[in-house]
Amino acid sequence: MSLRGVLGPLVRGSTWRRAVFLLLGGVLALPYALLAAVFAQMLANDDAPRPVVFGLLLVAVLLAAVPVFLAGSRALEIAAARALLAVDLPEPAAGHRIDRETRVRAALWIALHLFTGGLVLFAAISALPMALVFLAGPIGLDPGVSRANGFGPLIANPVGATLTGVVLLVGLGYAVAGLGALAASMAPVLLGPSQGERIAALEARAARLAERNRLARELHDSVGHALTVATLQAGAARELLDVDPEFTRRALLAIEETSRHAMDDLDHVLGLLRESDGGRTRASTAPQPTLARLDRLVADTRAAGLAVESRVSGAVGALPASVSREGYRIVQEGLTNAARHGRGPVTLRVDVPQDAAAPGRGAASDAPAWTSRWLEIELVNGLRGAARAERGGRGLAGMRERVLLLGGRLTAGPEDDRWRVRASLPVPRGDDG
Repeated sequence: MSLRGVLGPLVRGSTWRRAVFLLLGGVLALPYALLAAVFAQMLANDDAPRPVVFGLLLVAVLLAAVPVFLAGSRALEIAAARALLAVDLPEPAAGHRIDRETRVRAALWIALHLFTGGLVLFAAISALPMALVFLAGPIGLDPGVSRANGFGPLIANPVGATLTGVVLLVGLGYAVAGLGALAASMAPVLLGPSQGERIAALEARAARLAERNRLARELHDSVGHALTVATLQAGAARELLDVDPEFTRRALLAIEETSRHAMDDLDHVLGLLRESDGGRTRASTAPQPTLARLDRLVADTRAAGLAVESRVSGAVGALPASVSREGYRIVQEGLTNAARHGRGPVTLRVDVPQDAAAPGRGAASDAPAWTSRWLEIELVNGLRGAARAERGGRGLAGMRERVLLLGGRLTAGPEDDRWRVRASLPVPRGDDG
């Protein structure tokens, strides 16, 4: 092994950072050492009343043990281990109660940190000055020591003094490097997350992913529909520019309005992505389209050149906001897919249950697919030659996700040379959206 490999652990930056971590433990151990020295002196004094001394000792031990078991102490140790030991430890879950096993592991870690840190601090203030004393003589400095100080014949022998000083310094360096490496390997075991913290972290991650998926669906449905309508309008306007200027004017106006609505939706979604509070997406106060805007959606689709036969039964305004929002997005995506992949007129049917205060979602899971307690949406359109195969993609997947999140059902596929989408959304009682 080369000299560089031998001395490598002594000059690495990680060794010095770990030494700082150990010295922090020694500094924190100083009050405990002073307290132990005071009580040792009191116990050695025969004049001190033993009951009083033991009572004070019991109180001191209890007070000294409290910080070791605190959640804040564990959080500080985790931060120090991440910064100085370069250990990948997750942040403690906010608001999660620490169990007993995690507290014991953290207390054991803190005790080991204080003990090893105390040893390193003692070695630094004892072995280091001693090594400097041995090295001072050979370089011509008078350390002010002699045989009478207990150093033996080494102090008078330059070679022996130099070797002794170097051995002390190198030994201290290797001891610090070894203890630092041991601390880095033990930190994940004693400071790692508990089972409850892992579950909480997974739930938080799942919530963030669900929110991002929801925003992606919103963006896909709104902007995708707007682009489809604008493309159809622009194509129709180009064909009829010289024949029907009035139609071209209406088409350009529809493109302008559709693009404006798409920009509003895009700004809304991007705002949700930017605004975060502690890693959580804030709820937006911007109003989202519901089935109350169904007539406008159908009119825009017709203006784009796609014939739509719409039939709505029941009061869409009586629907809970959450159901009405998802129903609107399902209709929007269905019309977009029909315009892009289908042919011929689209038949749209929306049946709103007469009793908006239907039973809750728990009872709905066992109900038939089409009952009066469900919002029913159906879209039917013809298929083009290349589109006869079952259509998939993000749009249909997003529709399924919307329906499943509400506990409903969705079927989509070709039937008798036509593409049919049927969605059934439960209308729970007392849902305020």
